[in-house]
Amino acid sequence: MSDPVAEIERARQAELVGKNGKPVQLELEPGLAPSEIESIEQELGVAVPREVRDVLEHTAAISIPWHDLDFSGRTLSFEAEDMFPSGLPIAPDGFGNHWVLDLTPAERETASVFFFCHDPPVVLFQSSSLAAFLREWFRMLSPPHASLVVDVQEDRPFNVWGTNLGEIDHDAALAADADLRAFATELGDQFVFVDLRESKIGMGFSWGRFGPRTHVVRRGYERLFAYRRPDERPGLFRRFFG
Repeated sequence: MSDPVAEIERARQAELVGKNGKPVQLELEPGLAPSEIESIEQELGVAVPREVRDVLEHTAAISIPWHDLDFSGRTLSFEAEDMFPSGLPIAPDGFGNHWVLDLTPAERETASVFFFCHDPPVVLFQSSSLAAFLREWFRMLSPPHASLVVDVQEDRPFNVWGTNLGEIDHDAALAADADLRAFATELGDQFVFVDLRESKIGMGFSWGRFGPRTHVVRRGYERLFAYRRPDERPGLFRRFFG
């Protein structure tokens, strides 16, 4: 299993270079005390996986020109509890979007990473571990600067937004495995479903599929999602006259 702390130290020893050709230095903040990590866990409502704890003990954040990382999430503003009930944002893209650790009670060793984007409004699977994410993150600072992080950020959101290939209609969900079938039964036929339990990099769904008020539901901590059109708001005439 890859080690995220080793990925950080490997990057510190490498000759990192920005796209402008200038050398890049990593500036690591001190790690967190056990009590500080426990405070984060209390806020999230779940224990952080081993690899996240290892990184937090090593460093709380890394300052990199245009590529800052904050493993504590303290400096990042992120709200999407309907999709990530214990989401921990660790990196911004500079345009209001974030890479988020999707922490769950069942995953005690590694943390899956998702890219949460507003334009277009999609959620995309980035990596199955923090270590894999960091490896690709630091590749952005090494010529030719090719990275799966860049691929997901710049290209795949528009593929998902334009095609919505992962959608599962209600009838198909009812014919699927027990968990998806139960989810479809609970929600009804107004919903469209997406199964991200075995995701490939770049897979995801359009959380704004039906506009900014799209109603999105997740089945607990399982990576089963559903969304439907928002409830219609009464028109101006109805609001005044009932």
